[in-house]
Amino acid sequence: MKSVAINQYGGTDVLHLIDLPTPSIKTNEILVKVHATSVNPIDWKIRQGMLQLLTGYNFPIILGFDISGEVVEVGTAVTRFQPGDQIYACLDNLTGGAYTEYAVVSEPAACPKPEKLSHKEAAAVPLAGLTALQALRDEGKIKTGYNVLINGASGGVGSLAVQIAKAFATQVTGVCSGKNSEFVKQLGADRVIDYTQQDFTKDTAKYDIIFDVVGNQSFWGCQDCLQPNGVYITTQPYPVNFLETFVTAVLPGKKAKVVVVKSNGLDLKSLKELIEVQKVRPVIAQTYPLSAVGKAHQESEQGHVVGKLVIMVEN
Repeated sequence: MKSVAINQYGGTDVLHLIDLPTPSIKTNEILVKVHATSVNPIDWKIRQGMLQLLTGYNFPIILGFDISGEVVEVGTAVTRFQPGDQIYACLDNLTGGAYTEYAVVSEPAACPKPEKLSHKEAAAVPLAGLTALQALRDEGKIKTGYNVLINGASGGVGSLAVQIAKAFATQVTGVCSGKNSEFVKQLGADRVIDYTQQDFTKDTAKYDIIFDVVGNQSFWGCQDCLQPNGVYITTQPYPVNFLETFVTAVLPGKKAKVVVVKSNGLDLKSLKELIEVQKVRPVIAQTYPLSAVGKAHQESEQGHVVGKLVIMVEN
């Protein structure tokens, strides 16, 4: 099978299109013919070696976490899927494994693909959608009527977070650049702050949840913007953020949380339901062939992608 893999950590020049054997599956796993995948910042962070203490040195490493495709083989213990099923998933391997023609996913991580979405659209959802859902629902305990701020509202996670927050009937403020203000309003944001013109931490508004997708703020910097029992949630797994989480967990009042996304087929089902009733839709910024993953990484590393970058796998 054709795969894009790395044999060492480094720049985009370490990404190579190579032939690898089609993987075998365990009893609780599914082999999927991948039609589409997508690029997430975690992909190029792994490629650069930023997480090498966790990801190790067992090369070649196939990157990528999102897949949308067709089941071609199931393990003997798999009961929910059969060959021919159309599924989408966030792979639960530590390094991913999605930039390839055939990928292995555990049964609990997989979910039937939303019927309203093509494989290209569905591949834009799993990791970003799970991050947004688990941050707002599980870490933020979002409720109807909450006042929610999404910092980084036009990106892959942020664009889905705006829509998910609105699906919970909340008041949503999106923070983005001025050129993306209208886009974020179209996603459903009640209010948009242009970060090039205004610092939301100096605003008088108070929020029940601040979801800092881009990670350029801090809990301490956002404290004045939080309600007395408000929650600051970041996507950045830095030691200081986990320390803030620990400290605020044992103190009354405002909390700091770090969302560590978990592959979860049941949560993908929740997202699928929101998609089917048209409360959530993925936004695709650009599409690349599998052979151009390097170009997609370069685009993602610029930090200004509106929505998601999708990779079409040529089977």
